[in-house]
Amino acid sequence: MTRIRREVLTLSAARLGPDNPLPALRPLDEAHRVDDRERDDMPRDMARQLGYEPLRGLLPVRVRDGYGRDREPAALDALVIENDRLRATVLPGLGGRIASLVHLPTGRELLYRNPVFQPANFALNGAWYSGGIEWNIGATGHTTLSCAPLHAARVPAPDGGEMLRLWEWERLRDLPFQVDLWLPEGSDFLHVGVRIRNPHERPVPTYWWSNTAVPEDRRILAPAEEAWLPHCPEGVGGTPIGYERRLRRVPVPSYDGIDRTHPLNSPYAADYFYEVPDGRRRWIAALDADGHGLVQTSTDVLRGRKLFVWGSGPGGRRWQQWLTEPGTGGYCEIQAGLARTQLEHVRLEPGSEVSWLEAYGPLDAPRDGAWTQVVQGAEERLAAVLPRARVEEAYAAWKPYADTEPGEILAAGSGWGALEVLRADWELPGTPFAESTLGEAQAPWLELLRTGCLPEPRRVRPPGQTLVAPHWRDMLETAPATPHTEYHLGVAQWHAGDRAQAVRSWERALQLAPSLWALLRCLAVADQETGHHERAAERYAEAFDDLCRERRDDGETWTAAVAALGGETLHALLRVRRTADARAVWERLRPAVRRRGRFRLLEAELLLAEGRRAEARAVFDEGFEVADLREGADAIGRLWARLADEPLPERYDFRMRPDTP
Repeated sequence: MTRIRREVLTLSAARLGPDNPLPALRPLDEAHRVDDRERDDMPRDMARQLGYEPLRGLLPVRVRDGYGRDREPAALDALVIENDRLRATVLPGLGGRIASLVHLPTGRELLYRNPVFQPANFALNGAWYSGGIEWNIGATGHTTLSCAPLHAARVPAPDGGEMLRLWEWERLRDLPFQVDLWLPEGSDFLHVGVRIRNPHERPVPTYWWSNTAVPEDRRILAPAEEAWLPHCPEGVGGTPIGYERRLRRVPVPSYDGIDRTHPLNSPYAADYFYEVPDGRRRWIAALDADGHGLVQTSTDVLRGRKLFVWGSGPGGRRWQQWLTEPGTGGYCEIQAGLARTQLEHVRLEPGSEVSWLEAYGPLDAPRDGAWTQVVQGAEERLAAVLPRARVEEAYAAWKPYADTEPGEILAAGSGWGALEVLRADWELPGTPFAESTLGEAQAPWLELLRTGCLPEPRRVRPPGQTLVAPHWRDMLETAPATPHTEYHLGVAQWHAGDRAQAVRSWERALQLAPSLWALLRCLAVADQETGHHERAAERYAEAFDDLCRERRDDGETWTAAVAALGGETLHALLRVRRTADARAVWERLRPAVRRRGRFRLLEAELLLAEGRRAEARAVFDEGFEVADLREGADAIGRLWARLADEPLPERYDFRMRPDTP
């Protein structure tokens, strides 16, 4: 039966660094949308869910962009669960990721195990890392909890052994969730029970995808003859969601004469959402040339299956190198979700829950040959080692244990769940959010809850996080209208879509606030969103001046604030061609900030705006790395095209589609 123990995993790791202290006021990129005209040819439930409350912004979550690319050995807390057949290594402090899954009789690693911890800008809020099995909840994209701690504890398992329970409060949708991991005695399959609850009196859009990284020299098998693919007008490869606003059905395994179930056959990054027929068993497998590999299966609630590939082109290769270290093999991802595609959100009714069981383990089956026969053979082999009925039985046995209160606490997550439970007096059996987890970030909101007043900060520092849900906004509206309260109220109003009222709140606060820069920055963003770029640049310049006067030290918190506001100010000033003012901002940045890759890129843009083309080109020749380069972003390529007629150097080539400059 399952044994759980602590372990320290030592990896070459980059520091996460501080979060960005500026509230994420800008809307998310609208790229994850499908044009309405595309929905006529889709199944009705898919068309409905594609338009159901997509996420518009990140609030109340902060952006995580404080990491770099300097790595050194670091000790990561791990929890190991094993029986005599499997050993799973879990990282509770980093999203509960399963970093490794080893089949003990053969010694085979079933996952792609990243030998480094290197954050990159792939999560909804920034920092994410590759490898293993990750749990994505919230909205289209990698979860904001990718690099965040989860609560973890021992819990009795249905077979009399132990389970490892992971749980947290997902803040984008305000939903508690849990992941229970256990290994039945003698089982070759890791069992994973997942539950998401909606304690609210209103329906909530829900999203879940379990993403598993496997080596890319595999063939991917799934019980499907068709897949949904973002439209690729060039007719070669697929393009990731976001580069086109269309979805089309393509045949599986081959279209355009190429077998796409071999990840390296796609020249560009692509998402293949398999159309698994109703009634068919839900599974997906990745097998090597000898027919060995990993299979994932589940109860039918987890209906979607997907293959993500980076592709064989230079951009895909560059991203693979970026996320790990030279000399390691590449990976692809096999995924399972609540809907057919990751553009959909599922309606979770008030006071209800959704739950299912997943299983991960080894599969040995021939992978080559005619598609129908290969899939049938793999399905028969899966039925022999893990019958579909046994998965259903395991789910039924687990359900009563989902409410079991945890025993020994093995790791602590955030205090946000505890704050919400105190506010609403919710009963959430099995996932306690103890008051002991409340911390500094929750303290002012706890006081607002108990006294009706948001306390003034006890010392000068950047503003804390803002809670934006309707109940917190209501409390802010009835609290005494201090400048500090008006600032947070404006952020909450902005999130609710009441932008005119948000601007009024920030303008009222300006009249009495001892600190102006955070308010001026909010107003500058509002100006940009309404097309008033000259006024935005002026306000940004004022905000940066005020921040430079107010900063108290060169510590991590103030440095993060100056870097974040300085970067935004430079962009705003360059947009309206105020190069002299942009240069003045640049000179006031600390040398350590100016050396960061993001600011080296800004320096090249500033030099070019000043007419110093050769010096701008020299920045590229000297070399830089933009640690938080966004997936699909082409800022480096666009600037290079303005500087040189030569091809983009390989070190800067992150292009994920053929038409990127």
